[in-house]
Amino acid sequence: MRKPKKTTPHTPGQPGEYAEAGAKAVRPRDAATLIIVRQLKTPKILMGKRAASHKFMPNKFVFPGGRRDPADARVTCGGNLQPDVLARLRRETRAGVSDNTLRGLALAAIRETFEETGVILGEPTKNPPASANPEWQAYFKHSVPPPLAHMDFIARAVTPTYRTRRFDTRFFMMYDTHIHTDPEDTRGASGELLDLHWLTLSQARKLDLPAITRQVLDIVEQRMQLPLKKRYGAPAPYIRFERGKPVISQL
Repeated sequence: MRKPKKTTPHTPGQPGEYAEAGAKAVRPRDAATLIIVRQLKTPKILMGKRAASHKFMPNKFVFPGGRRDPADARVTCGGNLQPDVLARLRRETRAGVSDNTLRGLALAAIRETFEETGVILGEPTKNPPASANPEWQAYFKHSVPPPLAHMDFIARAVTPTYRTRRFDTRFFMMYDTHIHTDPEDTRGASGELLDLHWLTLSQARKLDLPAITRQVLDIVEQRMQLPLKKRYGAPAPYIRFERGKPVISQL
């Protein structure tokens, strides 16, 4: 059995609930994840289990997602995020971050979902986008552009400081009406996520989840209680750590 990574309580002035031994303060990498909601009588979401070999959140159940690739910002797909969604993404960003980069975060969520689950999102077209990126090439072979206009941005979270791996993750949400393939067919999944399942929120909460995933489940539930037209304009919680304590603001 692998020994758990040694952690030490933070000292005053050091951000982060716990600091990994020997870890330096590193800039978090941009990442994105996607919650797909099946609008059944009891709604379900798609989740999978990270392998024990993963260095970040091993054995935890998570939503599909991963790091933003530079190619994501270069994809042209003929659509764009809704104005309210893009406006929330712009808030609390570093100076000089372009809308293409922010749009690339949403595209990263779709690409990573495709890689990890085999699920393709969007409506077919006669003139699909093109990309030199191998993963996007595999996606576009299905003649389906990513449905950016139907993506909602519901939360943002930054891994605490003094961790060897840190991510600045944007959580996006979309509904099953925009799934191009059979939602139960995950044969195209990369294998990075194990035990892929559509789960009710109640079922998901019984699993071994990262704390942030548990918080996002609450956000998903709250958002689904809003009228559909108001969901895209609702604020997105921004969760980060300052001096070892969580700070939550609204984007």
